[in-house]
Amino acid sequence: MNRWAQNNNLRLKRAKSVEIIFTTASVSLLLNMPPQIPDIGRVTSIKILGVTMTNHLSAGEHVHDVISKCAQSLHALKLLRCHGMSDDSLRHVYKAVVFSKLLYASPAWWGYTSAADKQRLKATVRRAIRLGLYTADDLMPSQLAADMDDNLFANILHNPRHGHVLYKLLPNNTKHTYNLRPRRHSLSLTVKTNCNNFINRLLF
Repeated sequence: MNRWAQNNNLRLKRAKSVEIIFTTASVSLLLNMPPQIPDIGRVTSIKILGVTMTNHLSAGEHVHDVISKCAQSLHALKLLRCHGMSDDSLRHVYKAVVFSKLLYASPAWWGYTSAADKQRLKATVRRAIRLGLYTADDLMPSQLAADMDDNLFANILHNPRHGHVLYKLLPNNTKHTYNLRPRRHSLSLTVKTNCNNFINRLLF
C-alpha cells in the first residue's frame, strides 16, 4: 500500500486507514483469513461515500443508520409544524431532506437489502404518511429505487464508451437473427450468479 500511495503521489495515513475483507459467513473462510496488516485495524463494516457496507455485503447497518437519522429529522419537522409551518411546506421539506436521505445512492446498496430492511424503510415512510408529511398516492421506496436504477442504467447505455465510468463494466453487445419480443437492452447476458451488484441486477 505504501508503494501504491507513493507512486500515485499520495500519503498513506495508517492511523486513519482500515482494512475490510468481504466474505461469506462460511466458517471455513473465516478460519483462512490472511494476516492483518501491521498498524491498520481490521473492521467488519465500512462507510464509503455515505453508504455503510458490512464484510458480508449486507446493507442492514446502512438502513438502520439512515432510519435513525430520518427519525431525528421527523422530530424537527414536528417542531416546525408546532411553530406554524404549513403542511405543503412541510411535505416539500420532508421530500428534500428526509426522503432523499432514505434513498441516497440506492443503486449501490439496494440489491444488498433483505426483505426485512425493505419493510423497515416502508414502515418509515408510512409513519410520515400518518404524520401528513407524505401522501399515500406518492411512490414508495421500492418503486422509487427501481426508477433510479432504470434511469442510471439508461444513462450508462446511452453514453459513449468512455462517457460513463460504469460503461466499461457492461458485457459486449449481441446480435440475434430473430426478434420475438422487444428487448430492454442489446447486451449479452453473463452467467447469472448470486451477486447483487447494480450491473448484474439490471442485466437480468
